[in-house]
Amino acid sequence: MRRFSEPKLVIATHNVGKLEEIAQLLQPFGTQVVSAGYLGLAEPEETEDSFSGNARIKAHFAAKETGLPALADDSGITIDALSGAPGVYTADWAETPNGRDFIMAMTKTWMALEDAKAPAPRRAQFRCTLVLAWPDGHDELFEGIMAGQVVWPMRGDQGHGYDPIFQPDGYEITFGQMDRWEKNLISHRADAFKKLVSGCFS
Repeated sequence: MRRFSEPKLVIATHNVGKLEEIAQLLQPFGTQVVSAGYLGLAEPEETEDSFSGNARIKAHFAAKETGLPALADDSGITIDALSGAPGVYTADWAETPNGRDFIMAMTKTWMALEDAKAPAPRRAQFRCTLVLAWPDGHDELFEGIMAGQVVWPMRGDQGHGYDPIFQPDGYEITFGQMDRWEKNLISHRADAFKKLVSGCFS
């Protein structure tokens, strides 16, 4: 496994919140991070049907465009009773002509489970795949999972996306009710980051 030794890392995102989260996780290693959005990079089209495929597209695009190592993630929720849907199309389920509407997406998800007469508990997993890519084309891949169940009605106004209907195993509250920084310590992204740090930074 290749170790990360460069002073600067591009985070292949235009999401400020995600940049802050990643910067905090990498702070102990003295790595300077900069986002693809800050650098004015375009967002490449995500054409793969897997989290790893789309994360690779984003990471390699940013590395090639900047000549710097780049880190990308692709994440979403998979629901057992829906054969793994929405999966890589998690954000797509929220798309409307006026932008993303996750209340609509969560309602759509619950109605699909109701239509399928899915038994309780309605098992689900938040998944995150991280890809660290270098300009020479090499990459390292790390996958994180947080298991839990889909619940209804929506609970909490913290987090984002499907957080208000996801109750992680071992907790009586949803991600939407959980303090942001507490969630960041146990989430699917935290799981993937522990593996990234162990493999490439420690």
